[in-house]
Amino acid sequence: MNATAESSLTHTPAPPALPVPAAAPKLPNPDELPLTVIDGRASWSWGDVLEIVRFRELFWQFTLRDIKIRYKQTILGLGWSFFQPITTILMFVIFIGWIGKAAEGMDRWNYVLFVVAGVLPWTFFDSALMNAGISFVNNEQLVSKVYFPRLALPLSNVFAAVFDWLVCMALFAVIMACVGFVPPWQIVFAPFIMGLMILLASSFGIFFSALIAEQRDFRYLLQFGMQLWMFATPGIYLQANKIPDAAYPWIQLNPVQGIVTNFRSCVLGPEAGGPFDFVGLGIAIGITMLVTVVGLIYFRRVDRTIADRI
Repeated sequence: MNATAESSLTHTPAPPALPVPAAAPKLPNPDELPLTVIDGRASWSWGDVLEIVRFRELFWQFTLRDIKIRYKQTILGLGWSFFQPITTILMFVIFIGWIGKAAEGMDRWNYVLFVVAGVLPWTFFDSALMNAGISFVNNEQLVSKVYFPRLALPLSNVFAAVFDWLVCMALFAVIMACVGFVPPWQIVFAPFIMGLMILLASSFGIFFSALIAEQRDFRYLLQFGMQLWMFATPGIYLQANKIPDAAYPWIQLNPVQGIVTNFRSCVLGPEAGGPFDFVGLGIAIGITMLVTVVGLIYFRRVDRTIADRI
């Protein structure tokens, strides 16, 4: 009995060791922390634009989202990028060019290229401005729930439209190859004209996105106004020598007119696309700069209360 008892006492397992409590984290010395001062800002500053650079990953995610949503659960998919410009081109070529005899003095295929080179930049401008203008209305829940640079929404819609424009330009290159047209050397200036059109669409998109967020009536006025704006840009479907001389100086005040005509001159050359309109281009640059400044200032004023008002 004693030996058995001693043996059992000898093999009794030791009690488990209690966990050692973790050491409390060392708090930083308040004197070592960086000082952050939060104060009011002016109506607009370059920091509002540079904030997009800091949130560039979010901006590209918004852009990719807009592209994917546009073609999600559709039969034609990417074909919808061609649908609007092709139908517009056919309307201008048939009803204005051939029936309206606006193509007199030009070969039919040359007039088709003439109209295509005018419709593509306008289609981009129309799509970019419309989608950017209603970007806050379409993302109401996102705007009112979480903070992010508000400029990212209208700008992402503009860059999503750039994707459609590049796809259509690839189709345009195929059409030129099929008819045997060789682009001139002036095409090297086309990226500059495209960049000016992107800036113009972004400026108006930023301005109208803030305007529509405050007052929804401007959403319907924008839809109606874009239709009138297209016909107020005769450079899309008419040669410069067929526009009345008395009306031409007034038409040049339309910034899209100068961009469209000079873009066509770059892509098709002065002989097929018409001469360069340096006056119209200068006016377009000036108006673009003005709208950019005014749009950013107004956007900053609305941005302070947009989450409450939307």
